[in-house]
Amino acid sequence: MKRTGLVIWGCLLVCLALLPAVALAKTSKETAKCIECHNDMPGVVKQWQASTHADKGVGCYECHKANKGESDAMDHYGFTVSIIVSPLDCGKCHPKETEQATNSHHAKAGDIINTQDGLLGQTVGGAPAVNVGCRQCHGSIVKTLPDGSLDPTTWPNTGVGRVNPDGSKGSCAACHTRHRFSKEQARKPESCGKCHLGPDHPQKEIYEESKHGILYRAFEDELNMKNDSWIAGKDYYDAPTCATCHLSATPNQPVTHDVGDRLAWNLRSPISNRTANWEKKLAGMQDVCSACHGAPFVVSFYQQLDDAVALYNNKFAIPATAIRDLLIKEGVITKGNFDDKIDWTYFELWHHEGRRARHGAAMSGPDYAWWHGFYDIAKNFYTEFLPEAKEACEKAGKPEVYEQIMKTYIESQPEHEWFVKGFDPKRLDEIKKYYEERYHQKVQ
Repeated sequence: MKRTGLVIWGCLLVCLALLPAVALAKTSKETAKCIECHNDMPGVVKQWQASTHADKGVGCYECHKANKGESDAMDHYGFTVSIIVSPLDCGKCHPKETEQATNSHHAKAGDIINTQDGLLGQTVGGAPAVNVGCRQCHGSIVKTLPDGSLDPTTWPNTGVGRVNPDGSKGSCAACHTRHRFSKEQARKPESCGKCHLGPDHPQKEIYEESKHGILYRAFEDELNMKNDSWIAGKDYYDAPTCATCHLSATPNQPVTHDVGDRLAWNLRSPISNRTANWEKKLAGMQDVCSACHGAPFVVSFYQQLDDAVALYNNKFAIPATAIRDLLIKEGVITKGNFDDKIDWTYFELWHHEGRRARHGAAMSGPDYAWWHGFYDIAKNFYTEFLPEAKEACEKAGKPEVYEQIMKTYIESQPEHEWFVKGFDPKRLDEIKKYYEERYHQKVQ
């Protein structure tokens, strides 16, 4: 028995020692040559050896090989290769996933160059800031040099909306980081946190303060993220991640690589609007929620979200946009962006605090919904945006424009009655009474 046990243990140890060799045995002779030469980059080789690609015999050459004549094709010690592995390359083995990702918001993230964000970064900031900032999330237009190597002003870059030399958009490695391309890693919220954080879209921070994020940190080791099957309510129960809600499978839906498939609201724009086919998308997202929550909870949650979006739109976003448009129309300020003080205030109103409020409401982040969101919106709308509009009108010698603004957008709207008339004493008494009954203490 002892001898048999020793033999078994010996076989196990030999098998463990041979694991990298097994992976190498499946590789092509071209990839074997790559590994032989690139042992000076042990991190890359070890990552690949631990990947599913290695298990399937998909190696360096299979992904990086190129055809002569392609703009980024280069001669590399007798091999024709390209540095960038683009979605077109990944699509040879993953056609469905590539098609979904190509049609998603992620692949279009590079379109930021045609927006106010692009103008702000390029002009107010500068190209070096854009290279290390904006483009590392949104993607750059990668240019090549005559020898096929990549222009260092546009590379390295793993922005999710990168425009590749072969014309494809996107970077699979933005979520499935090289060279493991791990599904486990892509399922974790930290992967999304590279881009989805900060003052204008703090989804990562909102997630961390939400019950979802709290549960994730508590039970991360029990979520079976390495599983091939990863279905909410079947393969894991304790917490969702970003991938759970936006990408991963449910008992009723397959995996998708289009992050917009379940988004019924556009919460990024100055004024929120419903997305195309929003009813179907809403049903898809509610299906995810139903893995852990009952129907009354789910329906009521989305009603609260809709109410918050309507409040943002009607009380602040629509009036602020109309007021700025009127100031431009009447020649009080110029049509250009960021050359008048009020342009900056308006931009941050929707781009910073406005997004924080909406995403806080959508992702159960109460601090971001109120203190970093609606509180900041209201404070800036009433104490900065409106006073700046008044000052601009007076400076332009057109005080009547501000009178029109107040009459049309403020005085006639019940949402702003407190700003015009002051706090309603009756309403204040009702609020005080509520808190006295609720907390059994006098309100100062």
